[in-house]
Amino acid sequence: MHTLLRDGLPCAALALALSLGSPASQAAGNEIVLGASVQLTGPVANTGRYYKDAYQLAVDQINRKGGVQVGGKQYTLALKIYDNQSDVNLSVRQYTQLVSKDKVNFLLGPFASNFALADSAVSEKYQVPMVQGGGASDQIFSRGFKYVFGTLAPASNYFGSTIAMLKQLKPAPAQIALLYADDAFDVSVAKGTRPLLEQAGLKTVIDERYSSNASDFNTLLSQIKSKQADAVLVAGHETEILNFIRQAKSLDVSPKLYSFTVGVPSEDFRKALGADAEYAFGMSAWLPSETLKDDWFGDAAQFAKAWGAQYRYEPDYHAASGVADVEAIVKAIEKAGSLDPKAVRDALAGSDFQSLYGHIAFAGNGQIDLDQVVIQVQDGKPAAVFDGSKFLRDAKYPMPDWSKR
Repeated sequence: MHTLLRDGLPCAALALALSLGSPASQAAGNEIVLGASVQLTGPVANTGRYYKDAYQLAVDQINRKGGVQVGGKQYTLALKIYDNQSDVNLSVRQYTQLVSKDKVNFLLGPFASNFALADSAVSEKYQVPMVQGGGASDQIFSRGFKYVFGTLAPASNYFGSTIAMLKQLKPAPAQIALLYADDAFDVSVAKGTRPLLEQAGLKTVIDERYSSNASDFNTLLSQIKSKQADAVLVAGHETEILNFIRQAKSLDVSPKLYSFTVGVPSEDFRKALGADAEYAFGMSAWLPSETLKDDWFGDAAQFAKAWGAQYRYEPDYHAASGVADVEAIVKAIEKAGSLDPKAVRDALAGSDFQSLYGHIAFAGNGQIDLDQVVIQVQDGKPAAVFDGSKFLRDAKYPMPDWSKR
């Protein structure tokens, strides 16, 4: 079963003000229902779709492989997904709907840290485990919550491997610009990046926050040019990064290096920019390697092939983390031998298994930490360049001036 609901709920109050009963701890018949609210329309739907597609592909594959075994009984997985329309308040209401009225058994997460930050308060209130691979902000995991688990690396260390690479580039960039959007994820990225730059002995000449969904970067680009920044680190959303690059080209702002927290791993990003995506650096905790194996798809390369056949676009780390979210819940259910939310929560806390995304073992705060590989668009594809300590291939550096491409 897959229920997809696109309309808003007739609910006037925010979810945390509601008290609508307890969630289900038993499956209806032989179905275990996983619920989520995901951005299927609105400004971030392009990334939100990864999670809907990941959840569906994982559920279908696990069901094909025999479903879930609980106490000698076989269950199938089912999905109930709402479209939050990229509205965080609606998302909170929908998660309340899922646990208090729909009585889903367990929760999968939305995309984006500001959504996960708000929505996880619902899982904590109702004590229903949520596994989410869409929010990396340190703030999500600093509140002492026991029912939210995350499969993205901490936002505070997203640029860690990039900064290590900067020190080994020749010539090493001397002056750094740090730009970041004003949402939970990007603020966490900036907060963690500052001390890393200082420890690396790199001078920050620009440290500027901009409004989320900003479309005009001319002022910031003029500062980059006037302050002669060699490397520009940008934490933002994909649409913002597209606008940034297009305007950088228009103004011929050409530092030695650009690096972005999002975009570079995404096929849509590279198609949108065409040749202008070349030389852009980014990072990813996942690449579709045959060495990453799981119990259902075989390995990450086979998963990527199945994904492409099903959806006609390439998976990136969002897709892989979404699949790992489902796998983590299934592993925990089988380990607990129960559908009791607390028992499954305890089993999640003790997770220790290999997924097609990587090793899943949650820290005490509920988050995992996977190394970020530095990637760069080379010949239209994301190439793994630096693993945090050494180069995996030559970086195309310094970036040529826009006027000379």
